Amino acid sequence: MSEVHYLTQEGLDKLKKELADALAQRPIISAAIAEAREKGDLSENAEYESARDAQGLLEMNIARLQTLLAGARLIDASQLSADKVGMLSKVKVKNLTLGREMKFTIVGETEANFAQGKLAATTPIGKALMNHKVGDVVEAQVPNGTAKFEILEISL
Repeated sequence: MSEVHYLTQEGLDKLKKELADALAQRPIISAAIAEAREKGDLSENAEYESARDAQGLLEMNIARLQTLLAGARLIDASQLSADKVGMLSKVKVKNLTLGREMKFTIVGETEANFAQGKLAATTPIGKALMNHKVGDVVEAQVPNGTAKFEILEISL
């Protein structure tokens, strides 16, 4: 059984497009291999080796995307609540260790982008925040030790 990956509709659509694009590359790489094969001795044919390597990487990427999609579970926004931190929650926290406020949206691993404020639920901070309420103080193991976060706001 594949691992479950929670995705928004946007994240699911992005994965499907990435898989379609990768599958569209198969015939192009096959043609490059056939063309390189026609050039003679395969043992000393750098084009052939390069095309075979590209094919191997492509197939690994296709397998990874298919596995992600097989375990994909769409997040039903109608089932979400702002009572506790959960998937797609927008959370405003105060890092008590640094004295700084931060905002995160809790997302699935494949949609995480810290620079955009999208925090994966599987990260130490994401795990610590999950299922907690406004006013709760949680601790998370971060690279430089333990950080404490107070949950200031939760919204959808």
